[in-house]
This record gives sequence, structure tokens and C-alpha cells, in this order.
Amino acid sequence: MPAKKKSKGSKTSHAYEVAPFLADLLESRSPTGAEFEAQVVVDKHVEAKVDAYRKDSMGNRFATVNPEGSPKVLFAGHIDELGLIVNYIDDRGFVYFETLGGHDRSMISGRRVNILTENGIVKGVTGKRAIHLMSPEDRKKVPEIHEIWIDLGVSSKEEAEKLVRIGDPAVYDQSFELINGSVGVARAFDDRAGAYAVLEAVMRLKSKRKLAARVTAAATTQEEIGTRGAITAAYSEKPHIAVAVDVGHATDSPDCDPRKYGKFALGGGPIICRGPNINPFVFDRLVACAKKAKIPYQIETASRPTGTDARAIQVSRQGVATGLLSIPLRYMHTPSEMVDLEDVERTVQLLVSFTESLKKGEEGIW
Repeated sequence: MPAKKKSKGSKTSHAYEVAPFLADLLESRSPTGAEFEAQVVVDKHVEAKVDAYRKDSMGNRFATVNPEGSPKVLFAGHIDELGLIVNYIDDRGFVYFETLGGHDRSMISGRRVNILTENGIVKGVTGKRAIHLMSPEDRKKVPEIHEIWIDLGVSSKEEAEKLVRIGDPAVYDQSFELINGSVGVARAFDDRAGAYAVLEAVMRLKSKRKLAARVTAAATTQEEIGTRGAITAAYSEKPHIAVAVDVGHATDSPDCDPRKYGKFALGGGPIICRGPNINPFVFDRLVACAKKAKIPYQIETASRPTGTDARAIQVSRQGVATGLLSIPLRYMHTPSEMVDLEDVERTVQLLVSFTESLKKGEEGIW
């Protein structure tokens, strides 16, 4: 087990201990296409603890153990997050933006933001017309993106341009915090939790002496705008077998109809996906390993290619036997995503158990 530290946010008498690597990942600000801070965290915590480590032009990070092993296994978890990108500054210094990834527009206004500039972090607040100044009809509307702005507290375009440039990305100024036991909230559990799980699993596998497989964990970039880092990662790694790890919807909150969305609980263990995006050998082996290791798990169905790195990896080159694990999460794509860190740990354990189960020559062909 890795060294851990107590979260500052915990109010319990016996604070849940959070791995420093995970805590650092959750604090990093890495909007899609500008994953610099998360890359630094991965480099710091992983590079010296694996057999081989490399970077690529997409910004992906690759950590490999047992490089001469077979079959070749790829784990993937993305390190990018939702963000904003500056596209216009008006004469009064108000900054307008486009979105990076899929936002709920009703969540954007009234947020503190960190703008990542060449000179460091610039603080701002997203704003829109106050409700007191709206007509009854306007109050019922969700503002369009161009009707929301970032206020830097300046009074002119010249002042604003000394602080930010067109193309600077931004993220919400919302940090990680434990709120009850092992349950925490963070701006970017999607998908720093998954990235941590795949990288941590590979580091634990480094000590396994009888490992048959060559296993690589890829911290992928630009998933939120089309699984772009996973496309190049799968192409260059040429794996036989892959497992993507992302977050999935915990539907145990009010107003989630299980007839439409399935039934998944926070704290219920990793969600194992089944459907056409998923190789039957990989699915069956993940379930068997979970049962053998007594790891609680949940099963979801996906009737089409998923919105995860698994979609891209499955159809890379001649095809890859691909599986998908999802960490249950409430309030996806909001500034306060909620995860039970016990589900993250169980996901790591399942990845380790799955890899240990693989024998030479098993390549997921069915």
C-alpha cells in the first residue's frame, strides 16, 4: 500500500487517510488540452517506481512494468477535466469564454475560477445579470454561454489584457475535501480517480514476481473532447488487452429512475460494463477476479460505444480486447463531484487481481 496522508477536509474523529498521489492529482488544475499540472504530479509520483516511463506529443504519460511480458495489457484513465477557454475581452475588461467539454450551463455562473496564464494563476468570478434585474420570463431561462462572463475586477480591456490572453484555459476554483468518512468531493474526480487507479495498480504490480503480462498504465489526455489521447495511446502501445477506468453515474440519489439508468450505489464497488464496446473474455475475467478476491462490484450495460477511452481503444489497429471499469460518482460534470474513496481502492485491487490472473498467450480472442 502507498503512503497516505489525512485529508484536511475531514471533520471525523478518525480521518480517512488519502494517498498523497491521489490528493495531489485531485488538486491539480488540468483542463483538457492543458494538462500540465496533472502531468507534473504523475511524473513525480510514478516515473521512478516503474520499469519504463515515457511521454508523447499528445501529453499522455505511460508507466510500464514487466516490459518483456505477454500478453500486452493497457490500462487507461484520463487526466484532463472540464474547463473554459478565453475567446474575447470587451472594452470594460470582461472576459468571455467557450467551454472545454460538456458543461451544464446552469452551473457556470457565480463560480470562482482559476485562469491558467503564462505568468501563473489569475483569479476571476463567472457572472451574469442578477436575478433582481431579470424579467419573469428571463428568470426561467438558462443563460447561453455568450451571456456569461468572467469578472477579473478590472475596469478596462487594457488592464485585463495585462493579466490574461485569448486562449488561456480556466477551471473552477474548487478543491478536494472529505465530507464524511471516505466520501469526498472534488472538482475533477472525473477522471483523476480513474487515472490514479490505473497508475497505482501498475506500481503495485511492480512487486509481483510471477507476473506473465506486460502492463502499461496510460494517463491519457483530451478525453473530454473525444477520447483523443486514448486514440494515440492505443495505437502506439499495440496492446492485446485493455481496461479503461472512468467514473460512472451513481444512481442512488433522488430523481434517478433505475428503469432508465440502471441501479448503482456510491460505495457499492467498481461498476463492470457489459455490451458491444466490451470484450466478453475481459468482462468474464473481471467478474471472476472480483468474486475470487471478494471485491464488491456492480454491472452496467452499454448498448453502444461508451463515452470513455474504451470506445477508442477497442477499435485501434486490428482491434483490442477491451473492458471498462467505472467508479461510482454523483453529480458528474459539476464543481462538486462525489466519490467514495473505498470504491477507488477496490478498483485498484480489481485491476491488480485481473492482471495477475492473465496467462501467457491469453489475448482476449473469442
